[in-house]
Amino acid sequence: KSGLDPAGAWHAWGMACLKAGNLSSAREKFNRCLKPPMDLNQLNHGSRLVQDVIQYLEATVKPILIADDDYFATLRELEATLRTRSLSLEMMCEGKIQHNSYYQECLFYLHSYGTTLAIISFYMRHDCMREALLHLLNKESPSEVFIEGIFIPSYESGKLHMLENLLETIDPGLESWGVYLIAACKHLQRKNYYHILYELQQFMKDHVRAAMTCIRFFTHGAKSYTELGGKQTWLLKIKDHLKVYLQEVSRSSGRKKMAFTFRKKMSATDVSRHINTVDLQMEVTKFLHQCESSGTSQMTGSSLPTLFGNNNMKMDVACKVILEGKNIEEGFGIAFRVLQDFQLEATEVYSKVAKQLVKQQKYSEIRQLLKCVNESGVAAKNDGDNIILNCLNEFKNIPAEDLDNLIQDMDSDENKIQAYVMCNKLRSAYLVSVRQEKARAVQLVQHVRQLAESSGDDVVKAICAQWL
Repeated sequence: KSGLDPAGAWHAWGMACLKAGNLSSAREKFNRCLKPPMDLNQLNHGSRLVQDVIQYLEATVKPILIADDDYFATLRELEATLRTRSLSLEMMCEGKIQHNSYYQECLFYLHSYGTTLAIISFYMRHDCMREALLHLLNKESPSEVFIEGIFIPSYESGKLHMLENLLETIDPGLESWGVYLIAACKHLQRKNYYHILYELQQFMKDHVRAAMTCIRFFTHGAKSYTELGGKQTWLLKIKDHLKVYLQEVSRSSGRKKMAFTFRKKMSATDVSRHINTVDLQMEVTKFLHQCESSGTSQMTGSSLPTLFGNNNMKMDVACKVILEGKNIEEGFGIAFRVLQDFQLEATEVYSKVAKQLVKQQKYSEIRQLLKCVNESGVAAKNDGDNIILNCLNEFKNIPAEDLDNLIQDMDSDENKIQAYVMCNKLRSAYLVSVRQEKARAVQLVQHVRQLAESSGDDVVKAICAQWL
């Protein structure tokens, strides 16, 4: 008459029937006020009213229903008080969930009015993980429901192995779990739970992704190559994963193609290339670890470069290897292989090294670098000259004698003239210019005269004018 919503009254009446043990009458009352959710896959446990019903029913279940054995009854009651929940779980795992009218009642309400997550969480609370997984598959639920309802509770309660065993028992190939497993990996990555992620990837036999996780374990947080030296077992694990992957690919290519839909694929050439990278990183790690231990290490960068980074980082590795040995020659071989394997811009790396050597005032080492570059057999004609030209920007800091030695080491007279001009050594530039073939010499001397005029060097200007 007053137009109020009767749902509250029906719910209170239903709860009263439940408490009185009149289950069928409670169903009838609740039917008038409870409604199934609009979306079964929503990430909650359904309406508050349904949750109240389930909570009451679960709390009402008596953990001990053994009527045929009265011995030690008081001891059992004590255990019941201490372990009510765990004993009720043991019961359910023995299949007694079917024989308990209150649990059956829970399932009736959950299936009629609950979300998929509520049903799965109910099974998980009562250690019926298999039923939870089968329900998930049966309803083709989205991966978020799997993560919230099954995966997070499993790893938080230390039951990840149990979950893995059940996944494998239900589907030995794991194909039907592919979407859920990939979602689980993404979840762990977001949470930075890399140890659980690695464990899961190994279970999935997803060797390429497992190798990528090992790379993170190797590189993450290391501040020196001494630290990386202690983490070399991860490099061996990367190789193992990639080799196993290659074996599996070659085995499956002989047979009918296997549908490894959710495992990361990679071509055999790419895998072999990655194995080479790991081998080379092992050499770099051993070498730089040795350098740091013997105290020859000079460079201190903010981040530690490895061959698993981008090309700029790989170039940093090559520079580090050349600079940190006892002399330039010691690390040049490894650095040269890094440059060749990754097809990096060699001249850029050598110029960086030369600039660093100028800063460290190791001028004789620059000459040794040029010798190594020329003997490498792949240097272009002007490479050595370009390396010297690139480090002459710092010429003000280079002693005159070392500067002359460096410029005289250049192959091309044109480059020597350019170098002398850069360093304001106009007299030396004039002396090299006049040695050129006549027509070119005239051009060069005119250029030197102009520079001398603009810089106010009357002596060189007069010499140039006289020659011209």
